[in-house]
Amino acid sequence: MSSADPSTAYLDHLVAETERRTRQGPATGAGETSGAEHAVGAPDAAVHAVDHAAQALEADLADIVRTLHGEPEIAFEEHRSARLLVDVLARHGISAELGVHGLPTAFRAEIGHGRPAIVICAEYDALPGIGHACGHNVIAAASVGAFLALHRAWAEARPEGTVVLLGTPAEEGRSGKEILARAGAFDDVDAAIMAHPYGLDVADQVWLGRRLLTWTFTGRPAHASAQPYMGRNALDAASLAYQGIGLLRQQIPPIDRIHATIVEGGTSPNIVPERAVVRLYARSKYPDTLRDLSRRLDDVARGAALMTGTEVEIDWDDGALPSLPVRTNDTLTSRWVAAQHRRGRRPLPAGVLSETLAASTDFGNVSYRVPGIHPLIQVAEPDVALHTAEFAAAAGSPRALEAAVDGAAGLALTALDYLHDAALREAVASEFSEQGGAIDVPGYFD
Repeated sequence: MSSADPSTAYLDHLVAETERRTRQGPATGAGETSGAEHAVGAPDAAVHAVDHAAQALEADLADIVRTLHGEPEIAFEEHRSARLLVDVLARHGISAELGVHGLPTAFRAEIGHGRPAIVICAEYDALPGIGHACGHNVIAAASVGAFLALHRAWAEARPEGTVVLLGTPAEEGRSGKEILARAGAFDDVDAAIMAHPYGLDVADQVWLGRRLLTWTFTGRPAHASAQPYMGRNALDAASLAYQGIGLLRQQIPPIDRIHATIVEGGTSPNIVPERAVVRLYARSKYPDTLRDLSRRLDDVARGAALMTGTEVEIDWDDGALPSLPVRTNDTLTSRWVAAQHRRGRRPLPAGVLSETLAASTDFGNVSYRVPGIHPLIQVAEPDVALHTAEFAAAAGSPRALEAAVDGAAGLALTALDYLHDAALREAVASEFSEQGGAIDVPGYFD
């Protein structure tokens, strides 16, 4: 297929999604289809023990929420945050290893032994300048709380297999989970779970894949008045490329996103610019449509260079690794929904919120290696957006503390069901296989 031939990837996904929704029928509740009928879950006594253990951790989780919120640390610099979480585990008799898988601020703890194994991911990095405006302090509390609840109730609940708590640094723009994955962090687990704070309770919302891109155009300087014809204008190339992005947007899937800025464009008006730099984010709903968008952006840059007689260096994912879209496992999500119902929450099903309300997360890279879920739990009003000062305030509010406890219970009970119920695990694995199974994440965009 030539670069001029339209990709059918987005159409293929639309057809597949229509067929899936037709098979499922009307959405009666989040996660109440696609394998949920196979799920028996853990015995009632085990569920009660874990739920009670999560509630009893309220003071510990409040300490995590408030301390991380008051002392935010950005990607790869989460030294106090990681140490706090490891110390909380130690107070409960759990030894966690700090500095695992090649990252000084990653940590790992385990309970149980053997397979099946499920990992609970904890995030705790903040945004530069605005603190925990994505609520990772709540994620950390919920994930650590889930692990502690399972630990406290382990003897009574009697699950089989292993639960891993993995502290995952640098989600914000740096794809820390992909770094951990390439170091083997997810090689010995069968499923992965976490929950993210939001303005609503949502069982499954769209999370776009994301790649970072830098175009560096190089031309030839010249006196802009005396000899402009001896120059080759790198800023012209950058400007044409920027316009090319705008025109490209008319012929890409509606869920695709391109954000760009010209960060360098010359030094003086009387010198033909020799160098110009454009930085971009490219996002899409599926791995293959993200790959197609990447190729089309390459063509835009090369075309702008050709028109201006300049050269262009195309640098994908410089300083960060790609984030794939999140591929949600509906069967596993059904257990999160059941657990949240116990806590008095009613997560919205997939498809209720507009898919235009979509951001990105490196958990997507995990979800294409093993079955995973990344539901949302409410800490703010629906009109409060992530990455704002208002959401940062909500992440330290009483509602955030409630979400940490409810999230801890939900994750713990989801893990408990998974470990107890062989039929559920089989349904989870079958759905993952039907979705295409694991992909080669490191080599996907090569």
